[in-house]
Amino acid sequence: MFVWMPTEGARRVRDFEKAPHSYWERPLKDRFTQIKAALESGKLPLDHSSEKVFVTSLLKALNISPATQTLVYSTTSLQLRRISPRNPRALYFNEDIYVGWVPGGQIEIASIDPDLGGIYYIFDIPRVSGPIKVERSARCFNCHAEFEIGRIPGLLLKSVIPGPGGGSLESFRNDQTGHSIPLKDRFGGWHLTGKHGITQHWGNMVGELSPSGLKKYPNLPGRQFRWETYPVASSDVLAHLLQEHQVGFVNRAIKATYDTRSALTKGDAKETIDEHADILTRYLLFADEAPLPEGGIEGNQSLKAHFLKNARKSAQGNSLREFDLRTRLFKYRCSYMVHSAAFKGLPPPLKEQIILRFRIALDISRRSPVSLHLPDPEKQSIHRILNSTLRPYSQAK
Repeated sequence: MFVWMPTEGARRVRDFEKAPHSYWERPLKDRFTQIKAALESGKLPLDHSSEKVFVTSLLKALNISPATQTLVYSTTSLQLRRISPRNPRALYFNEDIYVGWVPGGQIEIASIDPDLGGIYYIFDIPRVSGPIKVERSARCFNCHAEFEIGRIPGLLLKSVIPGPGGGSLESFRNDQTGHSIPLKDRFGGWHLTGKHGITQHWGNMVGELSPSGLKKYPNLPGRQFRWETYPVASSDVLAHLLQEHQVGFVNRAIKATYDTRSALTKGDAKETIDEHADILTRYLLFADEAPLPEGGIEGNQSLKAHFLKNARKSAQGNSLREFDLRTRLFKYRCSYMVHSAAFKGLPPPLKEQIILRFRIALDISRRSPVSLHLPDPEKQSIHRILNSTLRPYSQAK
């Protein structure tokens, strides 16, 4: 059997590349790989008339809303030489695929495989209609599989103070992702647009070192670049919050998958399974969610419409994708990411324990520490939604 291996020069072999994980040998089941052949052969029709139009047509083929666009101008990417406040990198996403694009540069893909986590691709945007050569990259591991996310192939979000050229002068929350991070510690190196009441954050600014210390200056969206370069004229606050929540879950789920697989191979996995089941249950039920600012946020209307279009509903018509946006992200505090590839790929013994914890947490006759923040009517609604849309939950005794 032919096994593809990276050819990017001598490098150390990471634990997730070895047995029992065998990152490079396992067959891929992520969503982008499933369409890769059609993209390369031209069977997936894309518009090549301009970079922006090509990106927009690619997003449509991946069922990703352009309104998920977030713009980052710190040089925190494989294409760092192309990124600056004058040429921000754009990110787009759905629950299973993350797309990065730097104008004048390449397309980057992080596609979540149920068993393996992040599968990373990069390719040039063709100048004319023709074949596309998609490269599966190991270079992405230099950031996407380091200590900051537990040395597993996950996702990365940073908050930094960039200098005038985009290089990082100061960084924080490097080893943390997810919805528990206070809003004041987010958005550094990113543009932030939309209606919100977040008064303290690190977005929309650059810094400069001086003898008296670090000085910060505003870098307003659209001041150093043209909005017309990008598919939409926004880097919306709701897109940022959704992206943070998803990345936090995906990283926890991938770490749990790898740790549990290793423990099962060694024969005694109970402690590992219990630890990760507790972490994931707590995260999925938003037990530690940072509150929204007074007055809440509005959110891009196109983004909200596309997000709700993909809802899986209960018999009563409710879904985990219904927004609150006044004090918290969602009306029903159980993550829609239970329908994602990262959740589906959790090892069965671990998933069984999460489902068991869900049932205990949502039982209104019991007081579970993980769901004390949920009033009984909300617990009952979440129970009905999961019972209608999540087979492992409905089949559990």
